[in-house]
Amino acid sequence: MTVLRWLSVSSLLCWLWLTCCHGFFWRTDQRLPPRRPPARWPEVAVLVPARDEAEVLPASLPSLLAQRYPGRARVILVDDHSSDGTGALAERLGAAGGLPLTVTTPPPLPPGWTGKLWALRHGVELAGTGAEYLLLTDADIAHGPDSLAGLVAAAESNGLDLVSQMARLRVATAWERRIVPAFVYFFAQLYPFRRSNRPGARTAAAAGGCSLVRREALERAGGIAGIRGAVIDDVSLARAVKSSGGRIWLGLAEQVDSVRPYPRLAQLWQMVSRSAYAQLRHSPALLLGTVLGLSLVYLVPPVATVAGLVGGRPSVLLTGAAAWALMAGTFLPMVRYYRQPAGAALLLPFTALLYLLMTVDSAVQHWRGRGSAWKGRTYPRTG
Repeated sequence: MTVLRWLSVSSLLCWLWLTCCHGFFWRTDQRLPPRRPPARWPEVAVLVPARDEAEVLPASLPSLLAQRYPGRARVILVDDHSSDGTGALAERLGAAGGLPLTVTTPPPLPPGWTGKLWALRHGVELAGTGAEYLLLTDADIAHGPDSLAGLVAAAESNGLDLVSQMARLRVATAWERRIVPAFVYFFAQLYPFRRSNRPGARTAAAAGGCSLVRREALERAGGIAGIRGAVIDDVSLARAVKSSGGRIWLGLAEQVDSVRPYPRLAQLWQMVSRSAYAQLRHSPALLLGTVLGLSLVYLVPPVATVAGLVGGRPSVLLTGAAAWALMAGTFLPMVRYYRQPAGAALLLPFTALLYLLMTVDSAVQHWRGRGSAWKGRTYPRTG
């Protein structure tokens, strides 16, 4: 058996396992679970950490202030020392009416904390003990008018301590259409939603753009301070809540959308590379395994298909094409969720190559001592 044929067979076996035995990660039917209005609507504090978000705030903050929530709710926007007038703009938007809005600024960022989590800690303190739930949502996330009520009803009806929805990201430009659906697909492959939602399973994940957490569960998990240095804070929060006995749920959103534009490849590249190596726990061994694994699973099928077709090698052609077909077939539901042409599913190998390069770049930046850079802050190398 030639090397390429062996690789194509191995890739096909990987795809058979991923398709049938990996938590059905590729399905997009994990939406808010069945729910009914609670007898009493608990008080909720909506916490919005914001740093230099004046560009997107007019499209997101009004959607929070306009929530049709039957109980008591308020919005706390934590202006994380912005330089673009984010805080003043938020106050002007709040003056238009809706839910009560508090705009505040946290103390200077102490060592050992990421800026977002330090801002959230400040927001949690302001929310006080009256709020039974905290909705942690990013400044670039717009919510449908019944989003908050749906999240709370799902939590109350199903005894959930953390309810998180993966916001539908923007796909307006060519690069967004190529990168974004794959971003969510890869996240689901890394953390299959069904496994994360299953009590007792080791997998735990959440989406930082929209996470409703029970205040008591957050305190039991160690609070925001328990994950204060986490760059991938959403997954860390889910792990903390689940490991402390809480029930968590993660799914795709129907009323939650990101309004942040990523028109250029460089912006999408930064979004992925800033945390990719942190996801691998800054391990060179895991990096090598990821590069080899991505190559085998995503790059070998098209290479084998073309080589088998050109070289007249039917066995290589068939195994490569079968693996590529399974790859595209599992990606198709996500492509449809983002309302993209079905043919885009065949281009996943090209996108996977970009993600491979982004991951390597993330490691290079870490080795250079830059750590994770975002919003004008650089979190130094820690390992």
